[in-house]
Amino acid sequence: MVLEFRKQLGKRIKQIRESKNLSREDVAFMCNFSGSYMGMIERAEYDFKISKLYNIAKALNVKIQDLFDFEN
Repeated sequence: MVLEFRKQLGKRIKQIRESKNLSREDVAFMCNFSGSYMGMIERAEYDFKISKLYNIAKALNVKIQDLFDFEN
């Protein structure tokens, strides 16, 4: 159940990132992450802290709740 949620969240982050024509490395740089770490988040390979989500939302210029809009 938790893994499925992380997969949906990672997919949504990637969807938003791509809609803004940002590379994984662009967002990672804005969040002070490595590109590989960002990839692990998008592929649900890493269980990350909520503070990381705040940084991602800020870098993507969206509200944090937009990251949880799995219907889009």
